[in-house]
Amino acid sequence: EIASCLVGSEMCIRDRFVILIIGAIVYTFRDTAGPILEQLKETTPSVLAGICVMSGIYCLVEALITTVLAKQYNPDFRYQWGIENMFFCSFYRVATLGSGSGVAAIIYLNEHGVDYSKGFGMYMLQYAFHKISIAIYSAIFFFLSWNYMCGHFGGYTWLLLAGYAITMVITLALILFCCSTKFHQLIFAMLDFFNKKGKYDALEHQLREQCADLETASKYLLHKKKMVAGVIGLNLLKLCFWYGMPYLLFAGDKNINLVETMAITALSVMLAAVIPAPAGIGSTEFVFTGLFAGIVGTGVAGSASLLYRFATFVFPFLIGVAVVITRKIRERRAMENL
Repeated sequence: EIASCLVGSEMCIRDRFVILIIGAIVYTFRDTAGPILEQLKETTPSVLAGICVMSGIYCLVEALITTVLAKQYNPDFRYQWGIENMFFCSFYRVATLGSGSGVAAIIYLNEHGVDYSKGFGMYMLQYAFHKISIAIYSAIFFFLSWNYMCGHFGGYTWLLLAGYAITMVITLALILFCCSTKFHQLIFAMLDFFNKKGKYDALEHQLREQCADLETASKYLLHKKKMVAGVIGLNLLKLCFWYGMPYLLFAGDKNINLVETMAITALSVMLAAVIPAPAGIGSTEFVFTGLFAGIVGTGVAGSASLLYRFATFVFPFLIGVAVVITRKIRERRAMENL
């Protein structure tokens, strides 16, 4: 009876948590749900199917990246776990306005043989590789469309350079946080300054141990140069599908071709990422519309930004809902069998 009560109590807590998550999701989509639905109704099935397929391939490549990295710590890590992790994180990216996707990834990895310190280091480096790839991709396609890009965006040179600089600073900070002993020593020196009376010695000791584990785990990955190069290559591959979506939306517009579309989309994603906004909500649409408006018109650019948001943000989330529900059902059955 006691076990039954405990199970029931835990289920009640989980149900309340789900209600909170649903509330957060409703809040997230409070302004964009209506416009996105209107655009979906006006979009031809073939275009809608095309952007969903491209989004799906992006997610599958991202899952492959997770699998490659996770296998460095757990050789038995399966690709299907990488796929489930991808959509599991997509759900919590929406539910927590972007802040919980990393925590969700670390928890999931721990459940599948990658302990917390290694999972944290792996996730941070995976994100750093993602940011590096975005900067590389944007630079490559900017130069491939140099005359076109300079002609349309030459007046924003300093803004573009600032975007590149901020992206590289964020990436460098992530890598230093993961594997730099000197960076950690600087953090500890600051902690010692505020902990002169020794009130937080236990917490600082625990933090030192965790940082040491993080350094070991991160350096282990970075020493595998061929694997790192392969992961960055996979990131560049997945971005082709992400950045190619607007071309489907602008199909038929003679003012822009595929390479130019991908160059502008790459630039918009990089610039939007440095604007402080929860999960990029608002900033992505703002930059995307602003860059494309002068080429395809404000109305078309605004409509395309909503469909792009659906394909890159909402569509993976919807699959993530199914993943989370399936996990909850498995957990409930396991609890009931105790």
